[in-house]
Amino acid sequence: MINLFVNWQSGSIFGMTALILSVTGLTVRAETLTEKISSQENSNLQRKSDSASAIAQQIEPGRTTRSGSSYWGLGANIGLDGNTSVGESGLAVISKIGLTDYLSFRPSALIDDNITFLLSLTVDFWGKRFSKEDLRIAPYLGGGISLATGEDDTVGLLITGGLDIPLSAKFTANTAINVNLIDNTGVGLLLGVGYNF
Repeated sequence: MINLFVNWQSGSIFGMTALILSVTGLTVRAETLTEKISSQENSNLQRKSDSASAIAQQIEPGRTTRSGSSYWGLGANIGLDGNTSVGESGLAVISKIGLTDYLSFRPSALIDDNITFLLSLTVDFWGKRFSKEDLRIAPYLGGGISLATGEDDTVGLLITGGLDIPLSAKFTANTAINVNLIDNTGVGLLLGVGYNF
């Protein structure tokens, strides 16, 4: 009986030892796997941080974009449809502020009975150069918001698209179609000339 107990005890000691070694091995493997995952996550976070940093470093307000120089200027809005400032005729203050090679911020103000601010972010496309006259036409497309002041204090979505036409080193002509989506949809054609900076 004592012999059986010693055999059982030594078997269980070996079994317990094997179990402890097995669990310890799993623990070591789990720690190694955790270290690998943690290292990969840190590497991924570093890549994302580097990418965001690179984009932030590319943003230079006022820079030249694919469609030409940044500018500010004056123009006219010709209302085509709707009962909003975008859909009514009036004066306009226009601008383009290049952010990256292909993105621009285009704040404008339409002035009639009230003032409506058009704040849009656009993608600027490569211009088409015409060989005969050395004239370049560069399209853009984007969207943003329109903020109407006065009695009609409203905020709405804005869709815009147009053309930048460099006239000289100092001036750029601009034409745009703006559609604002408020209670009443308004459509306007904006024509202007900007001074390059």
